[in-house]
Amino acid sequence: MSFTVAIVGRPNVGKSTLFNRLLEQRKAIVDDISGVTRDRQYGVADWNGKSFNVIDTGGFVQGSEDVFEREIAKQVLVALEEANVILFMVDAATGRTDLDDAMVGLLRKSTKPVFVVVNKVDNNERLLEASEFYSLGLEHVFFIAAASGSGTGEVLDAVTDLMPDDLTTSEDIENKLPKFAIIGQPNTGKSSLLNALVGQERTIVSNVAGTTRDTIHTHYNLFQKEFILIDTAGIRRKAKVHEDLEFYSVIRAIKAMDEADVCLLMLDAEKGLTAQDLNIYGLAVKKGKGIVVLVNKWDLIEKETNTAAQTEKELRKRLAPFNDVPILFVSALEKVRIHKAIEAALQVYASRQQKISTSELNEKMLKAIEAYHPPVVRGHPIKIKFITQLPTAVPSFAFFCNFPDDIKTPYKNYLENQLRSHFNLTGVPVRLFFRKK
Repeated sequence: MSFTVAIVGRPNVGKSTLFNRLLEQRKAIVDDISGVTRDRQYGVADWNGKSFNVIDTGGFVQGSEDVFEREIAKQVLVALEEANVILFMVDAATGRTDLDDAMVGLLRKSTKPVFVVVNKVDNNERLLEASEFYSLGLEHVFFIAAASGSGTGEVLDAVTDLMPDDLTTSEDIENKLPKFAIIGQPNTGKSSLLNALVGQERTIVSNVAGTTRDTIHTHYNLFQKEFILIDTAGIRRKAKVHEDLEFYSVIRAIKAMDEADVCLLMLDAEKGLTAQDLNIYGLAVKKGKGIVVLVNKWDLIEKETNTAAQTEKELRKRLAPFNDVPILFVSALEKVRIHKAIEAALQVYASRQQKISTSELNEKMLKAIEAYHPPVVRGHPIKIKFITQLPTAVPSFAFFCNFPDDIKTPYKNYLENQLRSHFNLTGVPVRLFFRKK
């Protein structure tokens, strides 16, 4: 199940600053100039052990003649429809404006929980001034300073309180069929892949009702292979004409990702790996999904002897640090290597499901640690004594040692590489935890 939070509001109230604060990274561009956020930003936030999607929208201006502002208004409407919770940001420094009132008019029509988040409340005087936002008539009002992080904890607590406890039950996947999501930008060939796999074999297709209206679930059972395909390709046809289709498709892709065990990320061979592709890939990694990269429309590329090998090398370089994923060059239209793509997805699924015995883990990994010791810290050698796999959906490993906080990224990367070299974890993000022993 997916849970999505959308940040909306008029321009320059601090939406992108809050977005960066929630994701604990500087992803959105922040500037005092109104209307900086014209591209949508998407990310995954974590709070008290719960993860959820966050969407940062551009500033809403109702009835504007500016072409960018009109497009932003459309995106906001899509976000309102797709999100589970709305964070409506206003600015205590400026006070209540006509644009805020226009936004409230829209929000009242929504059935979603709406939290008024009053930004730039960084002193007691501002707090008194900010109380005017109670007059908006919305039940939940929070006072924050997004730049410093003050008050954001209360907002996050309120958001996570609304999240159902069964969001994490996807870890119980013993009796379920593998779920593969076909994700990627519009026009990369997602529909063609689905049709190539199941379109001509109508007898083997049965439509399984999806958990939401967002995605198409197709039950595939042929050639001794059985799985569920989750497809977002029908989005363009379903979407209303006036909606921002690209934005719509990304939100749906994120939701499909949440349901899936393995994501088939489709790239357009002619366009190469774009920033949006990297964004989608990064989200799949953050969510711990298995990944197979499909370079589609390979039949349209002029090739030399090493074209595929060179392209693969460049892709892995750009996908770093996690680049241990199957990369296949396919043509959905010509049905070239599409079944190999499914075989790769099934292999990644099996790798993601595997449970490595503690004895085997310790036998292999303690030898690797003995061959290359962790650095000495403050005159004390770091000793890793024991390793075990944790019972989670995403392959996670706990390393018990005397100074867990002192193990730095380079050595963590070494341990991850050793895990990958000894056990088949291709296409699977892994998580390492260090605990005191």
